[in-house]
Amino acid sequence: MQTETYPIYNTLEEIRLRKDQLSDAIGRDEELIATLWNDTFKKKEDSTRSEYITSVIVNSITVIDTFLLVRKLMKTYGGIFTFFSKKKKKRR
Repeated sequence: MQTETYPIYNTLEEIRLRKDQLSDAIGRDEELIATLWNDTFKKKEDSTRSEYITSVIVNSITVIDTFLLVRKLMKTYGGIFTFFSKKKKKRR
């Protein structure tokens, strides 16, 4: 287990210097966070009609592909999913 070592300050001047360094670092971090926050919620530029149609087609193909994949998996491995169901088979 590692022990953390902390700096030893002998004078008030050293403490003030370290305080100023930390204050500057916090200020830079605050500016960076503010910039990143504003970039996160920046309004998207209006897309052209062709970009809109392209995105609708791509999303539609993705939905259809996902549906077909799930259908195939259920058909192939349907027995696995019924194993976890709450209904119990009747024994004859």
